[in-house]
Amino acid sequence: MKPSNVLILPGWESSGAGHWQTLWEQRHGYVRVEQHDWMKPRRGDWLARLEDMVLARDEPAVLVAHSLGCMLAAAWSAHSRNTHRVKGALLVAPGDVERPEIREQLPSWSPIELGALAFPSVLVASRNDPYCAFERARLFAQAWGSQLIDYGDGGHINAESGLASWPEGHVLLQDLMKD
Repeated sequence: MKPSNVLILPGWESSGAGHWQTLWEQRHGYVRVEQHDWMKPRRGDWLARLEDMVLARDEPAVLVAHSLGCMLAAAWSAHSRNTHRVKGALLVAPGDVERPEIREQLPSWSPIELGALAFPSVLVASRNDPYCAFERARLFAQAWGSQLIDYGDGGHINAESGLASWPEGHVLLQDLMKD
């Protein structure tokens, strides 16, 4: 699989310089799905942008989502007619957009799509993620048909978690790319 067919789906406010998604882009040549507005994300706009990026690939893509990017992958799977163009998805630290404090800031992201994804997926969740309780992440994994990986006390599995380039996560991605 060509690196350009691995699409990075950052969450709200994007992924900064020390985030594993950014480091993977730099190291492996993966492609970030740039959104028009990282600070005030609108689901419809993000869905349209992901659709464009998937259709621009010359072979099926693999999605690498973090936080709100996980919600984007689930919503896209529920609404796109082009889900056959995605080979799989690595979903990391989903952000629970139905939590009252988040729903208020991201109103277009609720309700969360809870149908089975149209492609294989692995969901990595932490037991002390400040943006999603582990039981909610487990519910998402079950609803989406994702393999759930318990990442212990890994926080939001981002730069603040001290993961650097997160080699364990990259092994999970490589496994998804093989199947």
